[in-house]
Amino acid sequence: MPSGSDVATMSLFGYDPLVCHTGRAPLEAAAQGIELSADDWAVRCNFVTIENGVMKSFTAGQIPSDLGRRLIDDLQNRLGSGSVEFHAGVSYRNLLVLRGGKARFTSATRTTPPHDVTDQPVAPHLPSGPGGDWLRDMMAQSVPILAQSAENQSRAAQGELTATQIWLWGQGQRPALENFEKRFGKRGAMITAVDLLRGIAMLLGWKNISVPGATGYLDTDYDAKGQYAIRALDEADLVIVHVEATDEASHEGDAKAKVEALERIDRDIVGPLHARLRARGDYRILVSPDHPTFLRTKTHSHGYVPFALCGTGIAAGTARSYDEVAAAASSLVFDRGCELMPYFLGR
Repeated sequence: MPSGSDVATMSLFGYDPLVCHTGRAPLEAAAQGIELSADDWAVRCNFVTIENGVMKSFTAGQIPSDLGRRLIDDLQNRLGSGSVEFHAGVSYRNLLVLRGGKARFTSATRTTPPHDVTDQPVAPHLPSGPGGDWLRDMMAQSVPILAQSAENQSRAAQGELTATQIWLWGQGQRPALENFEKRFGKRGAMITAVDLLRGIAMLLGWKNISVPGATGYLDTDYDAKGQYAIRALDEADLVIVHVEATDEASHEGDAKAKVEALERIDRDIVGPLHARLRARGDYRILVSPDHPTFLRTKTHSHGYVPFALCGTGIAAGTARSYDEVAAAASSLVFDRGCELMPYFLGR
């Protein structure tokens, strides 16, 4: 399966993606409250910057959300219909919904996340297989529409990256995930600025907690996330704090920003939460990425990820650092990622 956050996070939360995963976009549709019927499809619709056939930016220069919404409105007015709906999200992350079985996608349809094509020619990564020609045509039709945007032209005049087209990927149909509390007996709460995680939380029956200053990018408010998580401990058995910044830094090949993000997570989120948990009595805390994203490749990768956990009933290991090298020496390994959550919960 693709090494994306949809597959990896579902696994991290204790759900086997080989059984439960239907695609990334429908998870984000759930976050926006978009209802999907059995024959509807959702597709991720990114704004991107492509120059001379190369993926210059998979975020269209971190396009502002207000501009993104206006561009989505333009696309809906020009390309939308009773069966084709464009839905604005946050910044470059948007959705395309196809109603009434109009799509002809199958498991053989191939699309590529734009963040996996950074600094590469896009031609080999265009949609293919059943329905791929329709996706490519929609992407091509978006080019002149976005080029006509006065605000896009203004960004170009100021030397900023513009949204040159949409990039369609992550197609899927309505998923069915068993309620987390029913399955594990624990009430969950989610803190995130990313629709994908909000959508998974909604489908699992968790409460989504909005945090002012949480952006899903490098400038997110780490301290606010930590403080809101501490408050959430009074109303939930399991509190999940998601930070996208390290992944974004890796996609941009920015080692300094990635180190800073890790330091902020440790200081402003893990540290305060750990201190509060210890003062409350029995507890467990787990720190883990969902998938590797290497700075040198600027893209996601398959493979094991290092996790650290401690608390009631967890014996100390021999590791003295938290990294891939130390983790590789541990005897605690989960070949199936979905087995980690039951272990963490003491099941």
